[in-house]
Amino acid sequence: MGVLLQEIRRTPLLWLLVFVPAVLLAEHRRPQAHTTLFVLSVLAIVPLATLLSHATESVAAKTGDAVGGLLNATLGNLTELVIAISALRAGEIMLVKASIAGAIVTNTLFMLGASFLLGGLKHHTQEYNRVSARVQAALLFLATVALLVPSAVADIDGARDNAFASQLSVGLAVLLIAAYALSMLFSLKTHRELFASAEHGEDAEQPWPIGVALTTLAVITVLVALVSEVFVASVQEAAQSFGMTPAFVGFIVVALVGGAAEMAAAFSGARKDRLDLSVGIALGSASQIALFVAPVLVFLSVALGHPMTLVFNGFEIAGIFLSVVIVSMISSDGETNWFEGAQLLALYAIMAVAFWFVVE
Repeated sequence: MGVLLQEIRRTPLLWLLVFVPAVLLAEHRRPQAHTTLFVLSVLAIVPLATLLSHATESVAAKTGDAVGGLLNATLGNLTELVIAISALRAGEIMLVKASIAGAIVTNTLFMLGASFLLGGLKHHTQEYNRVSARVQAALLFLATVALLVPSAVADIDGARDNAFASQLSVGLAVLLIAAYALSMLFSLKTHRELFASAEHGEDAEQPWPIGVALTTLAVITVLVALVSEVFVASVQEAAQSFGMTPAFVGFIVVALVGGAAEMAAAFSGARKDRLDLSVGIALGSASQIALFVAPVLVFLSVALGHPMTLVFNGFEIAGIFLSVVIVSMISSDGETNWFEGAQLLALYAIMAVAFWFVVE
């Protein structure tokens, strides 16, 4: 407990934990105050995601590379996964799809771009392991192709029914998870030397004791689930009051809130000239969303009785495709500066504006 309290005292972002009991109390007393509940749930999820990230890294450090890789795959994006599951249970399929696309784009454009910008403002030029970055970019391109196929089939053959799209999505989900499993084998076993720089950076912080980490994981997982239920229940009404569509909330708000902890670590690494860490977090998280989280959600949607397909709308597909293409271009030289970060952020802002005004 002392370790956890010390972490809270030295991390200002964790002071937002006061909003966790606040949102649960508000939901009990004023369940119709959707806008207030929405804002409180967003503020509560951010510190919970930060604690979840710290606990996951500590458990992974104690259990070794193989188990650590599995933990990072299943828990690294747990905040987004829990929010998406809550949305699936409520039948909010559009919100789930938008959150998947938004997480990929946010990690590749906003997180990576802000890391390049913040690091570049302090360091004239920064270098990173281009081989590792290109491997992650290739995985993202593979996932993009898999996400394009159902949408392309739906456009070409509009006569096909939802059952066909669902069967196709399940088949592709199996292939994506298999590809992710192979990538774990590649990065953790057969060619782990290619990822040495990123692993060295992540090991810089002292891990928590295993008992504290496991207890924190269990408690935070329950709290994230409870707060996510409030978030999903209030998002529709709150979005209307703020003039936002559910697609914008999923694509921008959920992605930014769910990735807050990873962003803090990536930005800090960039400022300390540990860009391998920042690039590994941004692209690794995007790969997890595309190759692991999205397929898992397809399976869970079938089990929950709200089948979700991998058919995305044109803006979501364009956003994913453009973000993966530009990241593939940037990762080819292994060095960056603040201007490249500004360009990535500008592209992200363009997409955000498009979702605010256009997407229904």
